[in-house]
Amino acid sequence: MVEEKETKVENAPKGVHQGGARTSSRPPAQMASADADKVGKEKETKKLDDLKNTGENKKAIVAHTGVPSDESKAEGKNLDEKEEKKVESKPAVAKAPKSKKGEIKVELEREYIVPLKRGVLNVPHYKRAKKAVRVLKEFMVKHMGVRDRDLRKVKVDINLNNEIWFRGIKKPMNKIKVKAKKIDGIVYVELAEIPKYVGFKIAREEKKKAASVAAKVKMPKKVKEEVVEDADRDGIADKTEEKEDRKAGGEADAKFEKSIAKNVQHSTKGAHLKKTMPVRKSLKK
Repeated sequence: MVEEKETKVENAPKGVHQGGARTSSRPPAQMASADADKVGKEKETKKLDDLKNTGENKKAIVAHTGVPSDESKAEGKNLDEKEEKKVESKPAVAKAPKSKKGEIKVELEREYIVPLKRGVLNVPHYKRAKKAVRVLKEFMVKHMGVRDRDLRKVKVDINLNNEIWFRGIKKPMNKIKVKAKKIDGIVYVELAEIPKYVGFKIAREEKKKAASVAAKVKMPKKVKEEVVEDADRDGIADKTEEKEDRKAGGEADAKFEKSIAKNVQHSTKGAHLKKTMPVRKSLKK
């Protein structure tokens, strides 16, 4: 039995112990060098991967090839999704639309029949029309919701003011129908029903304004043309030169006449010689 075991051990392959475990035939120095080489290769591969994943390297690859990488595509998709979410999100309270430049946004518009008599009776006769205008402003401040009830934020139209004062300071109207508009916190009050004579007056004023604007637009062109035509080489217009010469000549003549008059007054051959007394011939006889 002992001889059989010995033969088995002798026939076993190299690198295997008697218990069945395989042993390496290399010496320990070679094993240590092989392990160090593996670790060095792994470090180099990691460094290369890190360099490839840098942003500058990715940009250079995309610029050279023209094909975006998978990671850049994924980043682009994420950005698109974020933008879509931003567009879809809505505020809890809807904001009022902003008005464009030049557009007048009317916050509130109403019509009222304003009673004036009750507020007017508390003052003397010679102050009643003024008090009526104040009562109108107080009514507008209250009903149009003006902040701090500031009467300076109520603007009364001139035609409405004239209508209140139509019968004089002692007898203003008992009530009046008005139209109020609130724009940027300021209330503008005007007549709701314009009488015929007031309408004619407004149309006349508008025509005058249009004519004056047209005249202002035309006038500067004509004046410029005249100045260019009459301009002299010195840069002074001929007409202005003529006016200045006339003034200077007139002043010189006046000074000369004054000097002559002074000399004549103090001389014996002055004007007093011409003023002779009437001679009575009867006394000479």
